[in-house]
Amino acid sequence: MKKIVECVPNISEGINQEIIQAVAKAVEATDAVKLLGVEPDKDYNRSVVTFIGAPESVLNAAIALTKTAVSLIDMTTHKGEHPRLGAVDVVPFIPVSGTTMADCVELAKEFGKRIANDLHYPVYLYEAAASAPQRKNLADIRKGEYEGLAEKLNDPAWKPDYGPTAFVPKTGATVTGARKILIAYNVNLNSPDSALAQEISLRIRESGRVKKDERGSTIRDEQGQAVKIPGTLRAVKAMGVFLERFNIAQVSMNLVDHEITPLHAAFEEVKTQAHSLGIDVTGSEIVGLVPRDALVMAGQHYRKKKELPESKNGDELIADAMEYLGLSQLEPFDSKKKIIENQLT
Repeated sequence: MKKIVECVPNISEGINQEIIQAVAKAVEATDAVKLLGVEPDKDYNRSVVTFIGAPESVLNAAIALTKTAVSLIDMTTHKGEHPRLGAVDVVPFIPVSGTTMADCVELAKEFGKRIANDLHYPVYLYEAAASAPQRKNLADIRKGEYEGLAEKLNDPAWKPDYGPTAFVPKTGATVTGARKILIAYNVNLNSPDSALAQEISLRIRESGRVKKDERGSTIRDEQGQAVKIPGTLRAVKAMGVFLERFNIAQVSMNLVDHEITPLHAAFEEVKTQAHSLGIDVTGSEIVGLVPRDALVMAGQHYRKKKELPESKNGDELIADAMEYLGLSQLEPFDSKKKIIENQLT
């Protein structure tokens, strides 16, 4: 079986097309790598870059992308809706075929070493490559974001896995690791109120929210740890954001395991919670690529729910998923470009 690894770096630039194109060209110039997509978002001021190839080639492309982005992006002037730590915020390596999670962990570690040695700024490991339990969750590493990074680096508990503990204002820090295929999935609301979107996010995300008493004080257990109310969806991270260009709020999610919580389950749960707050869901979008089976599962779910005849036609089921999830509400959803398997042919 051919060895294929996917890499999905997120860079902190979603507006300047010259920078975005330069980063994409750095990937395209790497031998034995295929650039699958570049998706900038002006509100997030962030671009998601996706490419695949042989493990060593993907590593080289990730390094080339990072060096280009770091040379062009200045974090001291960066503003955006999405949490971030640095110019190149996160660089995950994902096994696709003929490779294991352990292989991708080694790629992440080699990436971290080389970037820290060459560019001299902090790099953290997360998910399967994490060096400590408290570093597994990307949200925990990002806590405080770029603006709080200088203080974080002074805490011995947050010493970088690679690179200096000194704060580099222009660059910030990068997080790298190995993970399963993740679906970046946003559900659109018919309201511009990001506070409502955040409330939904707190209700559904697996980590839930901190439990508070009648005075609004955090309730703690016998060990002094904050008691949490778990969310309704497993293997889901979520936050509420406002999209200025569409004047709507979104529930922005990472489905870290779509076999545990499928697309349609996330969509329907957001819809349920939105209705309870007096608002509605109008559609959704997938950022980056999506596995074919995730859309097929959604299509099967909606055909059954709508009491339509069963179908084994994958394209028909994908079309159903696109319709009932409203995937083309904001931007046209092109299955040839958005489905991972379609890019591998």
